[in-house]
Amino acid sequence: MSESITIESLKGLFREIFIILKQSNPKVKQIWIEPSEVEHFRDLNRYQINEFLEIINSVSIEKGNYTDYIVIDKIKFIVEAIKLLDQDIGQLSMIIDFGGFEELIAEILKLNNYKTLNNFRFSDNSNFKSPNSQKKYEIDIIGIQKKYLLLIDAKQWKKKDCFSAMSKAGNLQVQRAKALKNNIKILTKLLNEFGINQKFEKLILIPFM
Repeated sequence: MSESITIESLKGLFREIFIILKQSNPKVKQIWIEPSEVEHFRDLNRYQINEFLEIINSVSIEKGNYTDYIVIDKIKFIVEAIKLLDQDIGQLSMIIDFGGFEELIAEILKLNNYKTLNNFRFSDNSNFKSPNSQKKYEIDIIGIQKKYLLLIDAKQWKKKDCFSAMSKAGNLQVQRAKALKNNIKILTKLLNEFGINQKFEKLILIPFM
């Protein structure tokens, strides 16, 4: 890190960018703005701006037709901001929609050496079915590392959401995990999609939400 760049100056830049991103469309995962829109960059020359960008993966400079633009990748920004800002993932993820949130969870898993798969659908052909149980399931994100298979319901829950709704969602996620565990063919197919040759009996399935 350049001697002219401190942790506090980085935090200040990230706070400012976060404010800018909160005003953007959550459906847009990458935004383009002029350098002058970032107050932190207004008094810096191109070389000084590049010094910042060399240590930030989520922000880059791209050439437009008539001027350069600052390009911010929201998913990468949140991953970096978690380490720098005094805000949790729930607050930071306000800048993205549900699709972006799924991408964010998958990105975090990959950074922790998990292989990931999004929107995995399967039918319940096991003996686990009950008269009121679902026959078809979808798991938002699956992550696997060694013997751990994470089954994630990637919803952006908020404090105002009622406990009964969260409890119901949690029970459904457990049901999906049990249904998958009892579907030997489906579980084997899933492992093949990951390119993993592993006995499913050794897997530990962990439902998350």
